[in-house]
Amino acid sequence: MARQHPEEPTLVELSIEEVKAMGRQGLAHPSTRPVLIGGAAGAAVGLLLDAVSWPVGLFGGALIALVMRVKR
Repeated sequence: MARQHPEEPTLVELSIEEVKAMGRQGLAHPSTRPVLIGGAAGAAVGLLLDAVSWPVGLFGGALIALVMRVKR
């Protein structure tokens, strides 16, 4: 299925650009702190749940926070 607006970037492309900008600017970038907080929250949930380890929770929390930032 073709995209309706091929000139608009996809969510994946926007996320990659956001991660690159966060890497360049560090903590000065406005998305860095929310993504770090999301990763910490995910790691804490991973520690509490037996089904998920803390690295999986860390990655999942950071990913959810990043996608929420990019969608806005």
